[in-house]
Amino acid sequence: MNRTARTRDRNPRSGGNSGGARSGAGRGGAPRRSGGGRPDNASRSGGGRGRRPAPRGEFALPVTSTPPLPAVGAFAELDMPAPLLAALGTQGVVEPFPIQAATLPNALAGRDVLGRGRTGSGKTLAFGLAMLARTAGRRAEPREPLALVLVPTRELAQQVTDALTPYATPLRLRMATVVGGMSIGRQASALRGGAEVVIATPGRLKDLIERGDCRLGRVDITVLDEADQMADMGFMPQVTALLDQVRPDGQRMLFSATLDRNVDLLVRRYLDDPVVHSVDPSAGAVTTMEHHVLHVHGTDKHATTIEIGARDGSVIMFLDTKHAVDRLTRDLLRSGVRAAALHGGKSQPRRNRTLEQFKTGDVTVLVATNVAARGIHVDNLDLVVNVDPPSDHKDYLHRGGRTARAGESGRVVTLVLPEQRREMTRLMADAGINPHTARVRSGEAELSRITGAQAPSGVPVVIAAPVVEQPKRKAPSRGRRSRTAQARRSGAPTRTGGGRGERRS
Repeated sequence: MNRTARTRDRNPRSGGNSGGARSGAGRGGAPRRSGGGRPDNASRSGGGRGRRPAPRGEFALPVTSTPPLPAVGAFAELDMPAPLLAALGTQGVVEPFPIQAATLPNALAGRDVLGRGRTGSGKTLAFGLAMLARTAGRRAEPREPLALVLVPTRELAQQVTDALTPYATPLRLRMATVVGGMSIGRQASALRGGAEVVIATPGRLKDLIERGDCRLGRVDITVLDEADQMADMGFMPQVTALLDQVRPDGQRMLFSATLDRNVDLLVRRYLDDPVVHSVDPSAGAVTTMEHHVLHVHGTDKHATTIEIGARDGSVIMFLDTKHAVDRLTRDLLRSGVRAAALHGGKSQPRRNRTLEQFKTGDVTVLVATNVAARGIHVDNLDLVVNVDPPSDHKDYLHRGGRTARAGESGRVVTLVLPEQRREMTRLMADAGINPHTARVRSGEAELSRITGAQAPSGVPVVIAAPVVEQPKRKAPSRGRRSRTAQARRSGAPTRTGGGRGERRS
């Protein structure tokens, strides 16, 4: 789909509300383009639009042809509905983060937005507040949402939902979370009942569209969050197919921690003269985060890992495979460490319960594959350990992004065997990080100084699963058999599972 002929009157709302009309010029008199879309000197095919220098491995940022609106110093300066401003105060959110201050005035005016910022920099409210404000006062028809947020993982979808719910509720906006691993029937029911905002992973949304439970023709605000990981996970064909179904004259916002060549395809094809804002392009730019590369011997690595897990306080440990995660989790539990595993082999309800236990402190060590590298926010998490070094610098940045969030301090520690040192040096250079390096052994003071490691209690622990109340089934009325019972009596096949197309996205 070519978007060069997009109209720029973004405002789909008719009638007034407390947020004020969004049509016409944006705040501060910024002009809206209409009719011809991009000006001739802003061609996407090279030569017409300037490109900003790119960090290593990333494409050059486009230079917008329309001046952006100035950043604000407080949320109260923004043209947002009164209930939304009140909800910010209730939540204790007073001063916007840099990415919010820069992008919100433009997003509220209907401009496309390209934002680069590490996880924890405030991206969710940067796009979420604008999306909710511009959707306020409207009502979605069954199966036809008005705003869409696409994310790569189930955990990130839930985190976005949790973050935006306190602001959507006072605006009476209904949200539906659409992810794999959960009941597709319930998600279809939510869409059929009408939801103004849908937060989805690409695979499950595609399934629901194919079932006829969702149509995207009325979506006029579309957000891509963590676009680089969606590309890395192979979702690009699904993402572009979904973007081709939303309103061609709608608003698009793309946020990502890194911007590589795959994301450049989305920017060139779907964003029209975007407002560009880059903040904290890498974890190395965060002054509250320390990076340590610890050289360990193969025979001592396991003992070193167990001692780090026995520290006071929470820690996330990353490994490459599900089997390695399960094995280390068992060893930690036997050593007296309250640990739990998180990976793609766990059911979504189990993953949700594990994350809740980690957030409440019932579990102090979360042992995970890269499934936890995005979409997990835990307050006061000050240590991330790469037990297995990541395969590339982007994975390193996303793993490390679990700590030092929103101005907090944190450390990222990577355990490196002798044969991994050269590759780790290259990876750190690609990430723009100059780490502290040390040789450590289990039981040594240096290991304890850096990580808080200590000897485990040695008393095995059992992590009790939270009690989840199951909904009571309504007994069939007298004289009527359930459909399943009737099918069994007649010999007809019965359907099982959550419907067709259950994807693990």
